[in-house]
Amino acid sequence: MAVFDAKDIRNIVLLGHSGSGKTSLAEALLMSSGAIPKMGSIADKNTVSDYNEDEKEHKCSIGSSLVSFNSDGRKINIIDTPGYIDFIGDMIGGLRAADASIIVVNSTGGVEIGTEKAQRMSCEKGVPSMFFINKLDKDHSDFNKCIESITRKFRKSCVLVAYPAGEKSSFKGVVNLITGQGLDTLADSDKAAAQAAIDTLSEAVAETDDALLEKYLEQGKLSADELKNALKKSIADGTIHPIMCGSSTLNIGVKELLDFMVEYLPSPAERPQTEATRPGSDGAERFAVKLDPNGPFSGFVFKTLSDPFLGQISIFKVFSGKLQSNGGFYNVNRSSRERVGQVFTLLGKQQISMESVHAGDIACVSKLKDTRTGDSICDEKNQVKFEDINFPEPAIAFSLKPKTRSDEDKIGNALHRLTAEDPTFQVTRDEQTKEVIANGMGDLHINMMINRMRMRYGVMVGLGTPKVAYKETITGKGDAQYRHKKQTGGAGQFAEVWMRIEPLERGKGFEFVDEVAGGSIPRPFVISCEKGIKTALQSGSLAGFPVVDVRAIVYDGKTHPVDSKDIAFQTAAKFAFRESLSKAKPVILEPVMDVDIVVPDMFVGDIAGSLNSHRGRVMGMEPGEDVQTVKAKIPLGEMYKYVNELKSITGGRGTYTMTFSHYDVVPSNVAQAIVEKAKLNKKEEVEE
Repeated sequence: MAVFDAKDIRNIVLLGHSGSGKTSLAEALLMSSGAIPKMGSIADKNTVSDYNEDEKEHKCSIGSSLVSFNSDGRKINIIDTPGYIDFIGDMIGGLRAADASIIVVNSTGGVEIGTEKAQRMSCEKGVPSMFFINKLDKDHSDFNKCIESITRKFRKSCVLVAYPAGEKSSFKGVVNLITGQGLDTLADSDKAAAQAAIDTLSEAVAETDDALLEKYLEQGKLSADELKNALKKSIADGTIHPIMCGSSTLNIGVKELLDFMVEYLPSPAERPQTEATRPGSDGAERFAVKLDPNGPFSGFVFKTLSDPFLGQISIFKVFSGKLQSNGGFYNVNRSSRERVGQVFTLLGKQQISMESVHAGDIACVSKLKDTRTGDSICDEKNQVKFEDINFPEPAIAFSLKPKTRSDEDKIGNALHRLTAEDPTFQVTRDEQTKEVIANGMGDLHINMMINRMRMRYGVMVGLGTPKVAYKETITGKGDAQYRHKKQTGGAGQFAEVWMRIEPLERGKGFEFVDEVAGGSIPRPFVISCEKGIKTALQSGSLAGFPVVDVRAIVYDGKTHPVDSKDIAFQTAAKFAFRESLSKAKPVILEPVMDVDIVVPDMFVGDIAGSLNSHRGRVMGMEPGEDVQTVKAKIPLGEMYKYVNELKSITGGRGTYTMTFSHYDVVPSNVAQAIVEKAKLNKKEEVEE
């Protein structure tokens, strides 16, 4: 593929609710540009961007894909993203590389949850956005209702630049409201509505500039050049969000959209320069990276793919300089040098070789050793670090259990590849419960990753609810004496330990105190006592959970001149501790989380009630724009599947993040159920 100047490149991310037709629109854009001879379809499982087998099976995008093509001397990089909120990581990564977003809206449903999320994310990331109302050929499409929902939700900065000719089965084309081309093809009623939309567009554009507004108020119109130049500027700075329309499956309105993208959406050269810092400066030295193809190379990896033949593919955007095939760069995040082979771009899964990639463009390399999504890459002599991608914390967790020995051998490699591809899919190992925990954004996210593990890597796993890392402690004091005596015909074992235990402040862990007087237990055997107690700490008296926040005091004991030894005192101390524990009013502790729940204002009351039913405590609220952040403390055991309830209450509009706060005592009624379940699990383990 040829090298393009930044001014001739358009980096566009497709966003929108699931089912709005983003993948079909990408397909139609490819067809309209001549990049493919024939359009594929979701139903026939042959689209360019949904090429993975699991995407074909589920007929929806699961990860973002890159399609690059030429149109009238311009290079267009389209990033097609999934619509389900569970795959929000790909939307965030795509926005990081894009210079504009096209938010696809289903004309049969209007503004949906995914539409709201897409527009809000575009605004938060400072990415200019526009809307494409799709599926106007469908029986239940309603263009006017769709426009009302967009302008009501996103205010008057959203203005029509195209108008449909016909509707539903009679939909046959679109009218250009900027030039007026096609107006005479409309029926009288539609012509009046289109003319009103032209007036609204002119007024909105005029209001972006004081001089233009004055002229518009005096003369009632703007010249074609004034309208065009001011519209382009106002789209780039985010003051106007144009609305176009069409049908991607019938390829109506798509050529007009492609022309609009080239003419009005900003190139990398028309966007604000990206800021970076010098490594090691703690972010103090911030500067703008100049979009200069002749400057030192710098770029940012925003997506990682796993290809069964090529291995890992890193997709990156270049912010300065250029990268040659068979060259190399320095990875600032990993402090490592990387050699690259062929630089290429993608048309779905098809690779298109490039001799080099220049500032403003997007490209790929494969088989890098250390590079991951979110890494800054650059010339080693001119190191720069771009801002990290802020991926949301996972909201749901499941335990993973390989189904066979073969699966157990292969699961590590499969999980490594999946987590590299999707940073919102995280895998941890709980050292207390010994479980492998898969963390994701929702049920759908986890299930899709497990399905991908099966289809791509041949690994079968079972899903279970993770065990909560409960602990045990004491609320009172306990005292015990234990004599360990063992005769086996040869050397015997003898030890007697007197011990008392008492509670420590929460979070202090364990403290051992030696109060032995008169040498009744020699010092080496006192150390043996401490070892034995630490062994006993691993399993409490209620349900076998680790014991914490306890002070153990050994104050007396007896020895035998021949049979006393290290193992004997370890054993005696262990059993003395267990007896003391049962007398010291043991209780179960559970992890409590700090949870921030962001919901629209109208759902705050429902959320408060929901939290009460999950033993949560609301600690406060922080107002935002049309939303509230409810701050609460909730036991971890109540949170593993809370994301599903939150989706149900808010219609998918609510999100939450959580971090560990502290351990607290479990209420007695809940503790009893935990103890019974722990006993049942132990019984099942013995039977197995």
